[in-house]
Amino acid sequence: MRVSSLFIAFLLLAQIAPAVARADVIRRLPTDEKVIALTFDACMGHEPASFDRPLLDYLLTRKLPFTVFVTGRFAEHNRADMERLATIGRVTFGNHSWDHPNTMDRYTTQATAAQAARADAAIEAIVGRKPAFFRFPAGNFNTEGLAAVEAQGMPVIHWRWATGDPSRAETADRLVARVTRLVEPGDILIFHINGRGWHTAEALPRIVDALEAKGYRFVSLTDYVASPRVPPTALDRAAALARQAMERVTLGAAGTSPLGAVR
Repeated sequence: MRVSSLFIAFLLLAQIAPAVARADVIRRLPTDEKVIALTFDACMGHEPASFDRPLLDYLLTRKLPFTVFVTGRFAEHNRADMERLATIGRVTFGNHSWDHPNTMDRYTTQATAAQAARADAAIEAIVGRKPAFFRFPAGNFNTEGLAAVEAQGMPVIHWRWATGDPSRAETADRLVARVTRLVEPGDILIFHINGRGWHTAEALPRIVDALEAKGYRFVSLTDYVASPRVPPTALDRAAALARQAMERVTLGAAGTSPLGAVR
């Protein structure tokens, strides 16, 4: 009886939720134009990391618009470079959490909000403005955490497919081949600019040239995702909780979340 009642409540809320739900993840630009958004993760846990200088110099020399998703720790460790980049209009900053925990899908709402808020404050103190967007470390999140981040005024930007550049096995040739084969209009490309994109500096100039030859142009995320989402309402949260409850009923026997992480 309890499961039956829960299922009915879920169905009722699901009918209402699509019209009012705010929390979502942006994985591509809302356009069919041949445009691409370049994004780079600059993450750092407790080990020091700095900007990939050849990659950064290429982006600045080519005057390409791009977004850097930085952790709070990385921003503080690279203050001078952050301050320099803040003076360049075509560079946008995104929040990538405070110290890049890869298991934020298991975080409480409060813990997720604290990660985002602490990084937000650190980045704003250095560059003079709040980050425009948020990206979850490793792309891992839960419904409540997603709503908590958007309640802080940051749309969540992920990707439709990953380039795989943190893998040492991904040579420049393979990166170029993968990107030029998979790219579609409106794609948000994700690379790393913290020294962990092992062959990105070598591959990116070839990727840019190849895509431009195909008629693509590079744009800023802010050209297409300019305004923050409206914070979620109580009804949004109720619908999300109902969906999660039903997922737990369905997957309870397996003991896993919809994202595959063991609870």
